[in-house]
Amino acid sequence: MKQQTLNELLKQIKEECRLTKGHTGIDRFSPAVLNAIAYVPRNLFVPQHLRHLSYENTPLPIGQGQTISQPFIVALMTELLQPCPSDTVLEIGAGSGYQAAVLSQLVNRLYTVEIVPDLAKNAAKLLNTLGIKNVEVRQGDGSMGWPEHAPYDSIIVTAAAAEIPPVLTEQLKPGGRMVIPVGYPGQTQQLLLVKKDQSGNLNGRTVLPVAFVPFVMDGASRKKAA
Repeated sequence: MKQQTLNELLKQIKEECRLTKGHTGIDRFSPAVLNAIAYVPRNLFVPQHLRHLSYENTPLPIGQGQTISQPFIVALMTELLQPCPSDTVLEIGAGSGYQAAVLSQLVNRLYTVEIVPDLAKNAAKLLNTLGIKNVEVRQGDGSMGWPEHAPYDSIIVTAAAAEIPPVLTEQLKPGGRMVIPVGYPGQTQQLLLVKKDQSGNLNGRTVLPVAFVPFVMDGASRKKAA
C-alpha cells in the first residue's frame, strides 16, 4: 500500500475541517496551525512498526493503552485554543509528545503532565532531541494539573474525563480557554470548549463527537473524586 505524504495529509485535514464546520464553527484552520502540523515530524512520535502510517489521518497506538491523536483532531484542538506567542499552556496527557510539539511552535511555554512513566520519559527525551526547549514534561496525575506554574492562558486535555476536573478550571486564567473531551469509554464523548470570563464564570459549548482514551487518575485522586 502506498504511504501517504505530508501534503496529502494536510489536504485531508483541510477537507475534514470544511466538512465539520457545522459542528465546530470553523471552516478553515489558521496558517500558523497548519504550519505547525507541517513542521513537526509525526513519524518520530509513532512506534517504529507503525511509521508507514505516520501521515494517515488516523489515531495510532503508542503502547501502554494510549494513542497518538488523529492529526485533524490535533489541529482542531490547537485551533480552538487560539494560541498566542506569549501564552503559557498546560497540557494533560503528553502521550508521545506530539500535541506538545505542535503547540510548542505557537506558544511561549508549555507544561505537560503524563501519568504513564515510560511515556513521560520518552516524550521528554524526544522533545529534547528535537531541540524543543519551551516544553517541560512531568510524570504525574493530570487531574491535579501543575499548580506551580498556574494560572494558564489555556489548558488542553487529551484524554476523556467523566467530568471536567475542578482543579483544572481553577488553574485557568480569567479570559482563558480549555479544550477537553468529556464522556465515558465506549460511549459517546464530546469535545468541549470551555471559556472562563473575567469574573471567573465558565461557559462551554460542545464542538464535536470524539473518541479518546480514558483520563487516568492515581489512587489518591480517585478517592478524592469519589
